Amino acid sequence: MSQTVRLSAADNVVTAITPLEVGQEGAAQLIPRGHKMAAQDIAKGEAVLKYAQIIGYAAEDIAQGAHVHTHNLEFRNVDTEYEFSTNLRPVEPVATPDTFMGYRRSTGRVGTRNYIALLTSVNCSATAARQIAQHFTPEKLAAYPNVDGVVAFVHGTGCAMGGDGTGFELLQRTLWGYARNPNVGGVLMAGLGCEGMQIDWLLEAYGLTPGPLFQTMNIQDVGGLRKTVELGIAQVEAMLPEVNKAQREECPASELMVGLECGGSDAWSGITANPAVGHACDLLVAQGGTGVLAETPEVYGAEHLLTARAKDRATGEKLIDLIHWWEEYTAKAGGSMDNNPSPGNKKGGLTTILEKSLGAAAKGGTTPLMGVYKYAEPVTAKGFTFMDTPGYDPASVTGMIAGGANLVCFTTGRGSAFGSKPSPCMKVSSNSPLFEKQGDDMDVNAGRILTEGASVEEVGREIYEMWLRMASGEKTKSELQGLGDYEFVPWQVGAVM
Repeated sequence: MSQTVRLSAADNVVTAITPLEVGQEGAAQLIPRGHKMAAQDIAKGEAVLKYAQIIGYAAEDIAQGAHVHTHNLEFRNVDTEYEFSTNLRPVEPVATPDTFMGYRRSTGRVGTRNYIALLTSVNCSATAARQIAQHFTPEKLAAYPNVDGVVAFVHGTGCAMGGDGTGFELLQRTLWGYARNPNVGGVLMAGLGCEGMQIDWLLEAYGLTPGPLFQTMNIQDVGGLRKTVELGIAQVEAMLPEVNKAQREECPASELMVGLECGGSDAWSGITANPAVGHACDLLVAQGGTGVLAETPEVYGAEHLLTARAKDRATGEKLIDLIHWWEEYTAKAGGSMDNNPSPGNKKGGLTTILEKSLGAAAKGGTTPLMGVYKYAEPVTAKGFTFMDTPGYDPASVTGMIAGGANLVCFTTGRGSAFGSKPSPCMKVSSNSPLFEKQGDDMDVNAGRILTEGASVEEVGREIYEMWLRMASGEKTKSELQGLGDYEFVPWQVGAVM
């Protein structure tokens, strides 16, 4: 097997599969595994190409065979002439739809899990929600085999939120989105009573009506923490028999909505795991299902590839508006869009956000971009879509679940112990050493593309088929380890007053 991989004849760098020792100006130089080396001489100021796209510019003359990384590759802001709808590949629907065993809700949507969710309007009621959830041990839930659990989704905000109201809107959409996610069979919402995020306002804003499977309460009205916990336990106990009545039934794959996330990336993420997930997304879209790409800062520099796939100009321009908002947002905070990649990403061989974004965007496959959504906004389009979220994994996944994702697929090259509820999360390793080292956390090894000669399509099919199995109830590695109770992190924008 070759010790390097080259993605395109246009690329002037190659990536080392194993550590390489190369000679340069009479001295040996080590190219770490996953890092780049120059395939030819690159003059100072010249564009450096990977994936046949610009990932940065040479900060100095770079000799053929030299290590290319943060010491000699510089980032420049994107200045792109965008094309819209110029790369539209028609989706050919399948003749025989695939199916899974899911929970069909009264709304018509289909869940892959059946949870009771305890939602908090404010941090002040977080302890109450946690104590209520902790009461419902596996032993107490054993009589309700169709209930996956009672989960407290708590957060650190809900009051003292100033500014233009954006923070309130994001939190409201997130709470409402979790309440209506098809993986939730019952909801108990707990508040303090005097917080800025009033439960009554939320109910009015989104037309929510309390009932047997949707209960609300405030600590101040009930009379303190102890009484609130006792009442909450009683309310959940009353819900359990009703939620347990839900039965799995055969449903078409078109009812699946998969949130596509990557975290702890390395140089192989954009070569193995992300393209494989992209192929799985294409297979799902052909079934009439929905894939949701997110992390706006992590498509920066690759957005022109997405606008070319936008179903129309208006859809593409919505994405560009998001990119401009993030440029202004980071500038106001004294930051840069190149603050990402993280130190771990760079250790894994990623140098600039442009390089990371080109790999991350591959999770979206090749089909048309059918819709662009705000954070936690309901995703209503079928096919490949995009949601505006930060790159921070818990906040990003929280937004996609609020938008309706009933499954999550997470790629990683450096390692991750992430998991989510109420929508189960599977993890795809970009390289075989990580899969072997962190086998208790990884569900699929996309590193086989490098080590065993597996094709992207083969691994993509494996990922897609696991989506069907996990949608039918097969537990992921993160579920088996109990992850998901602490990964609910609504995106907080604006001043804390």
